[in-house]
Amino acid sequence: MQLSALFSLFAVGIGAIAAHALENRLSAHYMDVFQIAARYQMYHGLALGLVSVVSGRVTDKRLIAAGWCFVGGILVFSGSLYALALSGVKALGAITPIGGVAFMVGWGLLFLVARSYRNP
Repeated sequence: MQLSALFSLFAVGIGAIAAHALENRLSAHYMDVFQIAARYQMYHGLALGLVSVVSGRVTDKRLIAAGWCFVGGILVFSGSLYALALSGVKALGAITPIGGVAFMVGWGLLFLVARSYRNP
């Protein structure tokens, strides 16, 4: 739950910084890239909270794996987009899909857990 709160806290802060401090420093394209990074960080920060809550009721190693996929996805997907937006180094965009795949694997694992533990 702590990582969920921290990632979500930083997503709000980073989004606010982009909206105010970076507005005149980034092109419209890179501002969009930055906002996408913050949005996906928030979504997956909240997903970590879901994993934390569910793991208190369900014992399944796939939940822990899903959480780590979300952490890795935030660091790689959002991190690479933040770096791309701030630096303009387009090669950084090449690693972004790795984070996207981590997000998808995390959601897939949550689906499998939900399917295994659904109510009759």
